[in-house]
Parts: sequence; structure tokens; C-alpha cells
Amino acid sequence: MNRPENRIESPLLRRINERRLLEAIQRHGPSSRAALTRASGLTAPTVSKAVDSLLAHGFVEELDPVAPTIGRPGRLVRMATETAAVLGVVIDASTCCVVATGLDGMIREKCTRRFETPATYPALLNQLARACRDLRDHSSARLLGVGVSVPGLVNERLGEIVLSPNLHLLDKQNPARDLEKRLGVSCLLLQETDALCLAERLYGAARGLADFAMLDVAAGLGLGVMSGGVLLAGHSGMAGEVGHITVVPDGVRCGCGNRGCLETLATDAALVRLVSEQVGRPLDVEQTAVLLGERPDDCAPHVATVTEYLAIAIAAVINIFNPTALFVHGTLLAGSNERFSRVLERVRQRALTASLADCTINATTSSKRKGAVAGIVHHLTHTWAPMIR
Repeated sequence: MNRPENRIESPLLRRINERRLLEAIQRHGPSSRAALTRASGLTAPTVSKAVDSLLAHGFVEELDPVAPTIGRPGRLVRMATETAAVLGVVIDASTCCVVATGLDGMIREKCTRRFETPATYPALLNQLARACRDLRDHSSARLLGVGVSVPGLVNERLGEIVLSPNLHLLDKQNPARDLEKRLGVSCLLLQETDALCLAERLYGAARGLADFAMLDVAAGLGLGVMSGGVLLAGHSGMAGEVGHITVVPDGVRCGCGNRGCLETLATDAALVRLVSEQVGRPLDVEQTAVLLGERPDDCAPHVATVTEYLAIAIAAVINIFNPTALFVHGTLLAGSNERFSRVLERVRQRALTASLADCTINATTSSKRKGAVAGIVHHLTHTWAPMIR
């Protein structure tokens, strides 16, 4: 007679095998069952059963190979793109967007809706729900879930955003929970830097990496850390807030209420503020980028200031977390090869040599839209099939 634990382990083992196949498909793209057998290390019968289960539950779909092959061609298995869909919601201080995509994470502009961030939380919810319904109603695919990427401190124990320094209308709110009530589909709240981490791992240059970090320097200064294949969360899910380390005790007032926080000096927003003060009028990121190109000498002192503090932030992450790779998400410094090279020069002078030697630093190729999508895809697959490391 089988012991009771064997009856429990068998379904769990099947789910673990299915998760291995999902990861192989995400890493390699559309693959035949034979290719998945080689990539996963599982037996052919096990792969066949797992694929059939994933097909039945809508995570993957099959298609004919594009190029003709000798003999009877094997059908390809890919993440569901026509039969299943997810929505990614990105809430930012100035602009919000909603995108619809398949589980492959392919972003298409025609499936994106954008609008200026409203002044009140109820208005924000109304516009998000309207955009979500519009995208859902224009698709024949089954909607599996919605990922909601937000700036600020997300307390997982309380299930809310406890503080959003650059968008206070989100304080004490949970837009994912509120959208779920309106849409009737699972919605997941994601801190935006954690979402960027997941996007880089699912769809970017961090595929296959178990230890890396993501530094978002666009508006605030957020840090996401993947350690051993798992996001570093801390006690309440609020780990990684390096942007609110005080570096100038009597410095500029930060959105968190303190003065001299690192994010007031090391971000795109900091450089926009400094250049705006110089020209005597408010600028946005795009206008600042133009001025940096047209009047580089005038802007050089401000670029040097932000470069120095961004290098301090990057060096601190490398020294503390010892990642194999660090990705920087931003526009004004990270988006310019010349300016980013200067940042890296200063990092080499700030970081511990031994830690830096084990770490590559690159500007990220991911976006917050992909982050919101990656977050809900990761949640759906992890809920269905656990990841074992």
C-alpha cells in the first residue's frame, strides 16, 4: 500500500515538472516537445503529459512550425498568445497606461491605452477600469489576470501602498484590489521596481540569472533584488528603498517628507529639477533631454552632480548585495551611452573592487509595461506550479 505522502507528492511533482517546462518555453521561445525534452532534462512521456496539462489549463498553445521540415514536423509549443491574455496596468506620477498582451509578454502599441494621471483616486480607478474593459472587450482571448505596477512602498502584510512619495493619492490604497472588484478577474499589486526585475528575468537580459539587481532611477530611486531566483521582500515586502537614505542632511525636501534623500540627487527627476532651476521654468524629461544635447556645457555641472550620486547608489547596491548583474532603468543618464559611461567610471572608483569584478552593469531593456505583464504572468504560473530551487 502506498504511504499517504506519496499520494500528495505525485500531483506536486507533476506541477513542478510543468513549471520546468514553462520556464523552458519562456527562455527558449516556441519549442517542439522533443526540444523541450532536451532542454528540461525530463523524459519524453513526462514532457508529453505536462504539455497536455498546460494546454488544457490555457497556459500554452500549439502551432505548426513556420519552416518546412523533412518528415512529419512536430508542432511547436509556445506561451498562450491567442487563446489567453493578461493586462498590465502602470500607474505613474504623470501618466498611466494599460496594455493587453498574451502570456509571451509581447507589447503592441495598438493594444496600449494611455492617459494623464487624474488628480483623485476615484477618478484614477474609473479611468483604469474603463481602459481595462475596452482592451478586454476588443479581444477574443480569455483574460487570466491583471498586473498593477505602482510607485511607492507596498506593504504586503497590510495589502496596501503605505506611502507613495511622488503620488500621494495612492497612499493607503490598493488599486489592484479595487480593480478586481470592478473587473471580476484576479488583479495583483506590484511595486514597480520588483515588476521591472521580473520583466528583465522573463523577457530581458536576466533570463537564466538567479542573482541580479534592478535600480530604477526615473522618478524615484527604487531597488529590486533577485536572490537565489526569489525577489528579496523583507518583513513586509518593502525591502529595497535605497532612495530614502539621507545623503545631504539639510538637502532638498523629498516626497517622503525627509530632506536630502538619495533620490533627490541621483535620478532623472533630480536632473530635471536642477536644469529647470537653471533655465527658470519647469521642464519635463523630454525637454531636459533636448537641452542636455543642445547646451551640454551649461548643463555639465548638474549632470556631474547627478552622475556622482547615481554612482554612489550603484556602488552601494553592488557592495551590499553582490549581484552577478545590475540593470539601471532610466532615460537621461542610463539612456545615453556617453553619460552612462561616465556613471560607470565613477562606479569603478566607488565600489569594492572584488564585488565589482563579479558584476556587469547595463541599462535595462525592459519597460514598466512589461513589468506589469511579467508580474501577473509570474503570479499565475507560480500559483499553478511552484518553483523549486
